[in-house]
Amino acid sequence: MTTQNSAPRPPRALIAMSGGVDSSVAAWLMQRDGYDCTGITMRLTHNEMLGQSGFHTCCSEKDIEDAAEVAFALDIPYEVLDFTADFREQIIEKFVRVYEAGGTPNPCIDCNKHMKFNHLLSWAQAHGMEYVVTGHYARVEQDPDTGRWLLKKGLDEGKDQSYVLYNLTQQQLAHVRLPLGALHKTEVRAIAEQHHFINARKHDSQDICFVPDGDYARFMEGFTGKHYPAGDFLDESGRVVGTHNGAVRYTLGQRKGLGLALGAPVYVCGKDMQANTVTVGPESALFDRIVYAEDVNWIAIPELTGPLRVTARTRYHQTEQAATVYPAENGFRLEFEQPQRAPTPGQSVVLYQGDVVLGGGIMGEPYILSQLERMAAPMVKPSFRGCRVVPAALGNNAGLMGAGYLAANIGSGWHPPRSGRTV
Repeated sequence: MTTQNSAPRPPRALIAMSGGVDSSVAAWLMQRDGYDCTGITMRLTHNEMLGQSGFHTCCSEKDIEDAAEVAFALDIPYEVLDFTADFREQIIEKFVRVYEAGGTPNPCIDCNKHMKFNHLLSWAQAHGMEYVVTGHYARVEQDPDTGRWLLKKGLDEGKDQSYVLYNLTQQQLAHVRLPLGALHKTEVRAIAEQHHFINARKHDSQDICFVPDGDYARFMEGFTGKHYPAGDFLDESGRVVGTHNGAVRYTLGQRKGLGLALGAPVYVCGKDMQANTVTVGPESALFDRIVYAEDVNWIAIPELTGPLRVTARTRYHQTEQAATVYPAENGFRLEFEQPQRAPTPGQSVVLYQGDVVLGGGIMGEPYILSQLERMAAPMVKPSFRGCRVVPAALGNNAGLMGAGYLAANIGSGWHPPRSGRTV
């Protein structure tokens, strides 16, 4: 009797194909390495119905055509999955809520979290596929000492996308492959040219896919049926200095488009959405050294148990800034060595140690102690200039007696607990 040995089944991979050159080359690389690949494009919106041209954004009909063409050239199965309902609920509606609350959302990060690495991974596993593959410029490695999966920067510093992937969990990282992480963009385009991909010279997507022409306020009015009314511009003292077109239309740090002539440049320094007012002031008022983050995801560590020296980005393409991160209630507190310009509620702050993503979270309102320091500065005696405002040991339950005890003891080496509470 003879026994016929069957060859082991190759690992199966779902390739998230956006129609761009990056995901197309990612598919080719995985196929080259012996994976059984299936191309998937997520239909998230009907962009043409939103007034998009479909060329510079993702998820358009043109993108679907390009992805299908590459899948055909690679001779791999290809499907389009309709996630429009989930995208509307989890991405677009949150986008509107954050803007209406005075923040600035990052829908691309939310899309990665909920769509690409939640819905797609669930779909892949339900269909017997071990991996989800994307064209992001980042790397996934496993720490041999701890066994934890690590997210690392892409080797192409100009294209590194680790910032937008900080929400990946350990379970997801174990099933995610990012084959472009060790390549440069020029190498990726060269591969696409070599294999005559239809999208080899296609421009990278830059816009929010569901916002026509970048005019998010107009999109929101069309989406919600609301009209965002005009209101008052205020200076730092609360004096009315002009009329704005609706607080939702302005972002922290904005200078252009204010229509104010106050004798010196002014910037958006704050918004009161309930009162529909926008506060403007000098650029110096935008800087904060301390930020809080919530909705935190840790990658390289299971949790934060004490202070750590890190570098951090509060914006996608920002140069990393030296800081120390501390545990705080519902998240973490980040103290930068140097004040940062306009850390914006709703945006993500991502922490690094070297090329490893430690974790990240969503920034909340600017830290109240920084605001108190600015307001108190003109009123204190010269001998007290430069003193810091710090939280009382009992947090919001501290009265004048607690504040006095803190003041009497802080110079003797006593330090308040880092509870994350504010006064």
